Amino acid sequence: MKIGILGYGNLGKGVEFAVEQNKDVELSVIFTRRNPKDLQVKSKTAQVASVSEIEKWTDKIDVLILCGGSATDLPEQTPKYAKLFNVVDSFDTHAKIPEHFENVDKSAIETNHTAIISVGWDPGLFSLNRMYANAILPNGNDYTFWGKGISQGHSDAIRRIEGVKNAKQYTIPVEKALQAVKNCQNPTLTTREKHTRECFVVAYDWADKEKIENEIKNMPNYFADYDTTVHFISEEELEKNHSGIPHGGFVIRTGKTSEKNQHVIEYSLKLDSNPEFTASVLVAYARAAYKLSLEKNYGCKTVFDIAPAYLSAKSGEELRKELL
Repeated sequence: MKIGILGYGNLGKGVEFAVEQNKDVELSVIFTRRNPKDLQVKSKTAQVASVSEIEKWTDKIDVLILCGGSATDLPEQTPKYAKLFNVVDSFDTHAKIPEHFENVDKSAIETNHTAIISVGWDPGLFSLNRMYANAILPNGNDYTFWGKGISQGHSDAIRRIEGVKNAKQYTIPVEKALQAVKNCQNPTLTTREKHTRECFVVAYDWADKEKIENEIKNMPNYFADYDTTVHFISEEELEKNHSGIPHGGFVIRTGKTSEKNQHVIEYSLKLDSNPEFTASVLVAYARAAYKLSLEKNYGCKTVFDIAPAYLSAKSGEELRKELL
């Protein structure tokens, strides 16, 4: 399977690593909005091309993996390129997924392509586990906890504050709330009761740290609804102790099958690198998109629509023998 990457940030670089782990996948091209000559890529075999030349590749790759951001890139790129290629994206704005699906589905069906959207771990693998658990325990409650891990969006929001040179923000589950859920206490939890936020900030020498801290803690939609701690540290300490991009979390459903018997279904992830893991999920679903396109099963799909066997490089016989 020959794939292309559009976008060479952390996620695009993660796809390079993922390709190395999959013998049935070949990285053919990396498309960039930058000058291709300025891009230093890890792959020894993939070509680097300007996105302006992307239409020349329509018959040279099997799946295009879109590695842009959900805020402005993917809402435009995925419908556009689903007209030219089989595509996979990691669109993660939960509230806008239905709208995104409709836009991509229309484009893909028009030109006989297969698209899979919102691939990753949430949405993605966490979504699957929520669906499985709801189907198995219809009488129950869902809980999702994120972290401990770095929220790239929240970190970026801090960096936009006047006087901030650099920053990383961790989302941390409240242990008391997590244990109450696991103990089948079925608590009703507010946003503040589920997670805390911890910020590590490098400020310029001239900056007003008290003002920065107040602005962080009162930022609507990001920190105002959480118990937030702000630490001011040096740039050296940030680089030494907070240079990675870890993340993870828990999806839990508690439910009853009878008056006496309660059950807990739990799925958890602990990731050293959020983008590298997400990229690995994207490559698996790129394989599924390719298989579906060969079957002429066109249009937009989500993780709910993909049979698990389509993700694997193993044959049906191998899966039944080794994993069933």
